[in-house]
Amino acid sequence: MSATVADNRISSPVAEFWRRFRRKRVALVAGFIILLIALAAIAAPLVAPYDPSAPDYDNVLADPSALHPFGTDAYGRDILSRVIWGGRISLSVGVISVLVGGAVGIVLGLVSGFFGGWVDSLIMRFCDVLFAFPGLLLAIGVVAVLGPGISNVIWATSVFSVPAFARLVRGDALALKRAVYVQAARSIGVRPVTLMLRHILPGALPGVIVNGSLRLGNNILTAASLSFLGLGAQPPSPEWGAMLADGRSYLGVADWLTLWPGVAIFVTVLAFNLLGDGLRDALSQKLR
Repeated sequence: MSATVADNRISSPVAEFWRRFRRKRVALVAGFIILLIALAAIAAPLVAPYDPSAPDYDNVLADPSALHPFGTDAYGRDILSRVIWGGRISLSVGVISVLVGGAVGIVLGLVSGFFGGWVDSLIMRFCDVLFAFPGLLLAIGVVAVLGPGISNVIWATSVFSVPAFARLVRGDALALKRAVYVQAARSIGVRPVTLMLRHILPGALPGVIVNGSLRLGNNILTAASLSFLGLGAQPPSPEWGAMLADGRSYLGVADWLTLWPGVAIFVTVLAFNLLGDGLRDALSQKLR
């Protein structure tokens, strides 16, 4: 009996996923780094040594030291504290935009793939229009219409996340709606909404999870780019892209102003990309 229970436990989907994922050492390290960044952002009031917006004119452009490990900026604000608080903004933008864009894209993809016909054509042409614009250019256009600000950056990054999720889910829906178990459920009168949510969506979730993890890094980078251009977070908000924009005037004089927010962006985006690669390998149907 115990051997049977152990075999069932090992063969469960979650155990099978973890068995494959834990072999991806790089992805595990990336996930641990993301966890540390997220914990530091959540606990920013406790972890950050200084108020990120409080000026200290006695320590203007101070070199990195024991009191200020990352140095200070032109107003004497501690760079380490601003980087930690900036993680809150960047991670919030990435997570919220992926959730919003993913939710809309999943609905559009399910409806498009399940019903087909003119509904599919209409939704896919809408996605083609969004795909015709580079992501950053589309985000700039949305922010130009809505106005600068971090909330509008979230909407902008959400908009260009929609077509990627829609296309992905549509492809899975087209394949899964012809599966035997879906046809059997349809033959006994199961409603279309139930078919999409209970029978088709679970089969599309692995691809959604992988795309979402990769999209997180991309959205964080886009949000930082918009803030660098002055269209995102506004001063004195400690957002990583805005910090890069503030520090570019002091290159060669106080390089730490751009070094540390740049490192934060690089490490975070790279970690999400590596995590996404590991999730893709662990969840890939072709490897099962």
